Amino acid sequence: MKQFNVPVIYRSPLISAIKNKRKQEDKMKKDFSPALLDFGPLQIYLARHFGFCYGVENAIDIAFRTIEENPGKRIFLLSEMIHNPQVNADLQKRGVQFLQNTYGKQIVPYESLTKDDVVIIPAFGTTLAIEEKLNAIGIPTHKYNTTCPFVEKVWNRSEQIAKKNYTVVVHGKPTHEETRATFSHAAYHTPTMVVNNMLEAIVLSEYITGEKNAANFYTEFEGRYSDGFDAAKHLQRIGVVNQTTMLASDTQAISDFLKEVMINKYGLTDGSIDTHFADTRDTLCYATNDNQSAVYGLLETAADLAIVVGGYNSSNTSHLVELCEEKLPTYFISSEEKIISSSTIQHFNFHTKEELTTTDFLPEKEPVKILITSGASCPDAMVEAVIEKLVSFYKVNTTVEELTAAF
Repeated sequence: MKQFNVPVIYRSPLISAIKNKRKQEDKMKKDFSPALLDFGPLQIYLARHFGFCYGVENAIDIAFRTIEENPGKRIFLLSEMIHNPQVNADLQKRGVQFLQNTYGKQIVPYESLTKDDVVIIPAFGTTLAIEEKLNAIGIPTHKYNTTCPFVEKVWNRSEQIAKKNYTVVVHGKPTHEETRATFSHAAYHTPTMVVNNMLEAIVLSEYITGEKNAANFYTEFEGRYSDGFDAAKHLQRIGVVNQTTMLASDTQAISDFLKEVMINKYGLTDGSIDTHFADTRDTLCYATNDNQSAVYGLLETAADLAIVVGGYNSSNTSHLVELCEEKLPTYFISSEEKIISSSTIQHFNFHTKEELTTTDFLPEKEPVKILITSGASCPDAMVEAVIEKLVSFYKVNTTVEELTAAF
């Protein structure tokens, strides 16, 4: 796999040593058991896969190289390159400005841009309409484009099934940058709509079967369908693709459900399924799959609590939190600074979008067992910082440096 030039400030000697050892021992990535960091009174279990993925490292490499190659020029990011506050803050410190916020609200007007400005397209990609605006100004959108190859794979798959006259159903968060971009690219080729979860997929199925009047579709899915969408016509042949950071199991469940709806409605057999339903399961991102599978493996270990590290607006990170919450107390933090003391932690409730403070989060027992993972846009250095902060609360039998050398 291609190697990227990622700033050393995001690297971690400990995490690199662990990942390299696991990679050598498990080259086929079939072992999803966690790595144990045994400090004596504190035992930390690290997920098999976590942290920067291919797409994120590619984006960071391009962004920092763009800054180096364009001294004196104004450099803009279309929006947050990835959903990690540290990385985005580091780019801003180097003079990079954001054109929009994560919801597409304009911060810097397009009218103020010139052809001499540099605009970096984020890892999530962008819409065709925004590309046209920038190209019209004379800013080439292809030159500094960090769109993740796996996002582009979804776009390509959408175009392929569009040529066979399927409607694209995008499983994603409607306001997320990636979903907006995927919707735009798919809608250019074929009727397209967005469902956020299984509940919405069930509602959609009632329009497919005719249980609901097609006229009501436009109210229930307002803002979620492409121009000219005909609910009576365009739901007869569908294919499901996804925002690559959604829960893989959720996307598969929605796809399987809608496939079954089509089978029942049209009386399909194994050989005739593709007359109404396209097989698109290959749009699931490898990193999303790996990280989520690693959490399932992590949760097989009995522990007192879990800590998930990452940006609070990171979709893939929130899904890791969601999985952990089903099994044990889970704390979603953006950095080690959120661990205030051995008794107090500030953490994010992504359901209510608020930061909470919890006291006595570490049990008074030994050993304390903690599960740790992080999102695909979280630097390994941040995970090590969290580990070091936790270690500082105990009279440990070994140090982080000694464990690093042991790996």
